[in-house]
Amino acid sequence: MRIKRTSLVIGIILIIWSSLLYISLSIRPIPSKDDEDVDHQIVILEQSISGEFERNNVIINRAQKLLELKKKAEHRTNLLAMELQNVKIPILVFACNRVTVNRCLDGLIKYRPDPDQFPIIVSQDCNHEETRDVILKYGTQLSLIQQPDQSDIQVPPKEKKFKGYFKIARHYGWALNQMFFNFNFSTAIIVEDDLEVAPDFFEYFLGTYPLLVKDSSLWCISAWNDNGKEGVVNVNRPELLYRTDFFPGLGWMLTKNVWMELSTKWPKAYWDDWIRDPAQRRDRSCIRPEISRTRTFGKSGVSNGMFYEKHLKYIKLDEEFVPFTKMNLSYLLKDIYDNDFVHKVYQSPIVKHQDLKDGKVEYNVPVRITYRTRDEYKMITKKLGLMDDFKSGVPRTAYKGIVTFHFEGKMVHLAPNANWKGYDITWS
Repeated sequence: MRIKRTSLVIGIILIIWSSLLYISLSIRPIPSKDDEDVDHQIVILEQSISGEFERNNVIINRAQKLLELKKKAEHRTNLLAMELQNVKIPILVFACNRVTVNRCLDGLIKYRPDPDQFPIIVSQDCNHEETRDVILKYGTQLSLIQQPDQSDIQVPPKEKKFKGYFKIARHYGWALNQMFFNFNFSTAIIVEDDLEVAPDFFEYFLGTYPLLVKDSSLWCISAWNDNGKEGVVNVNRPELLYRTDFFPGLGWMLTKNVWMELSTKWPKAYWDDWIRDPAQRRDRSCIRPEISRTRTFGKSGVSNGMFYEKHLKYIKLDEEFVPFTKMNLSYLLKDIYDNDFVHKVYQSPIVKHQDLKDGKVEYNVPVRITYRTRDEYKMITKKLGLMDDFKSGVPRTAYKGIVTFHFEGKMVHLAPNANWKGYDITWS
């Protein structure tokens, strides 16, 4: 009886406990406004975290792609560097009777990275013993060849005072034949005995060598900027390079193929003006730097110091080493350059040359000055301190008629109208 009663009590307690538990679980409290705000904030936080994850994934994917591109670029650079290691480019130094040739040779030897890759060959004319003695003091650091034809040259009576130009042309023809047909080099860099070179002279030519080989619209690489005076170049941008229709000379590289073409019709005199003629240039261009990699110290010579006092002695020689062999210079290839550089020139704002000179141009982008006639061009260049002459109708440093320079740090394009039809040979 007691057991039954106890069981009954326990059963009633269990029923009551179960009922209470059921009621407590089944009855849901009504959420307060504060609870709703918390839930809303949690949802926003979840969405923000989700969005941040998505953005991070985009950034990570971009970074991975950039890394892949960088690795590919480094791979191409390494391949190019390996290819360039096997390139042999001789330096042909033209000498005559300047005992100061040592100034030129000292610089070449000082900055030459590898004597085997860049052999120096001095070609001497004139049979000047003192100059030959200076050259021979360098021993095995260079090689000396001597122009054997020292006979007098017959020149027209009106050009007797220019006989030196005839001898120079004869010397050039003989020496280049030696380089390409006797020594069988495929490329050569030409330097004259009155030039000093920049620290990255060899790096510049080695870095641009692939362009010369690849782009048939190029026929030379030049170390010289005719408008390279300190006031009209950007000294902070020594890596800048341009295409030019004007043959600059004064430290330049050409290939055997070009010489094979020129050698069959090499002139008796004035070879540099001859090479600028449309019949020789054939619409081909050269590469030239913003800041020259050579500078002349030859005030006296057959040209009697023409332009030296006014321009040449003020040419800025680059002092900063630029790693051209590690740079992507494909922008200088004709198709890319014409679409990019030339397009940008004619998109630039037009300004007046006097406003530029007076410091009244407020644009922080490259600007353009327009010229329409030969006289207008010469007037503008004289006022801005540029060389104002033409050769076969081509202004110095011009590309498609555009002369690019820097004035007080601002890039300026002195350009013809956009409908330019080509060089006018009568502008010479």
